[in-house]
Amino acid sequence: MKSPKVKVKKEKPDDSAETGRTFEEMVANVNAIAQPLAARKLSKKLYKCVKKAAKVRQIRRGVKEVQKFVNKGEKGIVVLAGDTLPIDVYSHLPILCEDKSLPYAFIPSKMDLGAAAGSKRPTCVIMIKPHEEYQEAYDECLDEVKALNLPV
Repeated sequence: MKSPKVKVKKEKPDDSAETGRTFEEMVANVNAIAQPLAARKLSKKLYKCVKKAAKVRQIRRGVKEVQKFVNKGEKGIVVLAGDTLPIDVYSHLPILCEDKSLPYAFIPSKMDLGAAAGSKRPTCVIMIKPHEEYQEAYDECLDEVKALNLPV
């Protein structure tokens, strides 16, 4: 007699489970300019905010696109991946954000950032634009990112 097949419900993995590494392992691989680096809790909030913004198409992704809209004066939170190499690709963006008084933060993984944006490709920079659909999550992230200490 055959045993009945049991369906196993797969749990939805959290953001760091996609790469199979712990937060500490990812932080060990960040580059020299990754300051201010978001803590684990803030990183998760930023990933969730990116997911919500991507659903309603309120993100800008990639160095060229983010740079273009920062120069145009668009407001939002700039999220940069700390494990991007070579650094020269996006080393000018933190300075640009400071000049335009935009809040920015580094997170440890570009793979997780790309996955949160709904892409299969890693993404090194994303700008989250404010929108009424996810305003509460955006405001919470904005306050915490502004509270991070900027490098001197």
